[in-house]
Amino acid sequence: MQFSVYQQTHIGGRKVNQDRMGYSFTRDALLLVLADGMGGHLAGEIAATIALQTMSMMFRMQAKPYVKKPERFLEEALIQAHWDILAYAEKHKLPETPRTTVVACLVQHNCAVWAHCGDSRLYWVRRSQVLARTRDHSHLEHLIERGRATEADRNTHPDRNKLWNCLGAGQAPKIELSRQASLEPGDTLLLCSDGLWSMLPETEIVHRLSTSTIVQAVPDMVAMAAAIGGARADNTTALAITWQGADAKGAGSPGVISTQMLPEDEVSSTIIAGQPLPAGAAAADAFDEDEIERAIAEIREAIEKSSQLLK
Repeated sequence: MQFSVYQQTHIGGRKVNQDRMGYSFTRDALLLVLADGMGGHLAGEIAATIALQTMSMMFRMQAKPYVKKPERFLEEALIQAHWDILAYAEKHKLPETPRTTVVACLVQHNCAVWAHCGDSRLYWVRRSQVLARTRDHSHLEHLIERGRATEADRNTHPDRNKLWNCLGAGQAPKIELSRQASLEPGDTLLLCSDGLWSMLPETEIVHRLSTSTIVQAVPDMVAMAAAIGGARADNTTALAITWQGADAKGAGSPGVISTQMLPEDEVSSTIIAGQPLPAGAAAADAFDEDEIERAIAEIREAIEKSSQLLK
């Protein structure tokens, strides 16, 4: 199994980056996750971090070296992340439960299946065509589906930011699953937060992914979206892979990860805690569990300081 991967985030005009992204892989399976903590609620970054941590942990438990039932895995992992967020809020007596949107994709055996909750998106692009993309769980999307709003309303409609589905809410989330998608070498999968897709037309996203490598396209799109948003720009995050197949050649090329030689029980994980990568980085260095725990500890400390200032 071989693929190229690149991920990047930009804080935009916000004080805190509440976006989180990461990937985990074994010899035969790859998990991609992107979560966008909801800024209208306390500590959305904690909810997003927990979502990635829970899914990464469950992937390590079940990918031996691949996940037996991918659709069930995605649904159960996202539901577990929801309950982990609620448990965290209860344990730390937060006045409000943190919330996050999320999109996750599992790739194995030359097939991809994805799930999402909220308005974090996945695009599947092949030869300058969007073969599939997730549909936002928003009030505006509901209106568009029923003919009460148009595609042209996406950037101006007053209800464009109103979501009816997320992790961490009082009601259990609705997990929307895709069908199995058969991948071909050269296919690109892009996971992104609304900070990116709300600023860039779909035609621009497709153009960038089709005419540049993801190592070029991802940072260019993130920078462009942040620039368009200006001082009011949202957190902007993207994680993309270009699939090269189970038996592709070229493992020595820059940015290409080959899992052919990994032992069956070895899992490599990457979780980026909302920090931008250096220019040109391939994002292949793995964060261990201690680093994840330190990131969460820093978030807790920041919340405690904020609470003290508000007293």
